[in-house]
Amino acid sequence: MRVMNEITPTPRIGPRIGATHWLIGLNVIAFFLQWTDQRSALQWFALWPLNVGSSADFPRLFEIWQIFTTAFLHSNPTHLAFNMLGLWMFGREVEAAFGTRRFLTLYFVSVLAASLCQLLTLYLADEFVPTVGASGGVMGILLAFAMLYPKRIIVLLIPPIPLPAWLFVPLFALLELFLGLSGKQSGVAHFAHLGGMLGSFILTRYWLRTLRRLE
Repeated sequence: MRVMNEITPTPRIGPRIGATHWLIGLNVIAFFLQWTDQRSALQWFALWPLNVGSSADFPRLFEIWQIFTTAFLHSNPTHLAFNMLGLWMFGREVEAAFGTRRFLTLYFVSVLAASLCQLLTLYLADEFVPTVGASGGVMGILLAFAMLYPKRIIVLLIPPIPLPAWLFVPLFALLELFLGLSGKQSGVAHFAHLGGMLGSFILTRYWLRTLRRLE
């Protein structure tokens, strides 16, 4: 997907090297480190469910730090590439709007909310599989982008349909909900994506209301 400014091209925003770029760099480094010892990376840093029990290959259960470290692991290069593309597209503008400190707070609150939703989903489904990926954080940033710039046009790559952000994001959330409930796209943490959006919505709404009161 790509983002289009409605009237003029988007100028360069934010610092030349901001938190968005650092997050992308850390994810890329973590990906290469992960593939030097895939088993240990998954065992220690993927998000494992709370269910009592263990896997024959991975006996370790849930550890508290996995709530955040899961966001730095990815299943394959395509998974990494799409997440980092989304972070780059939307993260720079959200960081420019909120500042680096709030941007990082928003990102990791989204990751936290995504992980908690995924833990609940796995517990209710009684599944014992690990979860990896920055998608929850990226979905939180996407949601914040839509709240900050609701009229900005987002164009999907396939199909190339231009939609305003205020419409694109709710439709995307509904699609995630449908796929999560129907099970038509297994292997994707749809409820983690929705959790990231929910965490971001609550925090972004609070910040925007606070800023309006101060004006």
